[in-house]
Amino acid sequence: MFHLLILIGLYFLPTLIASGRYLPERTAIALLNLFLGWTCIGWIIALVWAITAPRPYVYYGQPPYPPRWRP
Repeated sequence: MFHLLILIGLYFLPTLIASGRYLPERTAIALLNLFLGWTCIGWIIALVWAITAPRPYVYYGQPPYPPRWRP
């Protein structure tokens, strides 16, 4: 049973990588992995896509300091 869980984890490795990197294409990678991962070429394409896709750019803006007080 433990071996089956490891194999399922390896099968969905591209999906786990895409989700962990918060890629906007993670749904497409998951669908490709689910439906074409069994062909091995689909799994390799999903893995390469998950690894090479650029991470989304996140801007962490800060409010002006010190904050303005409005009476």
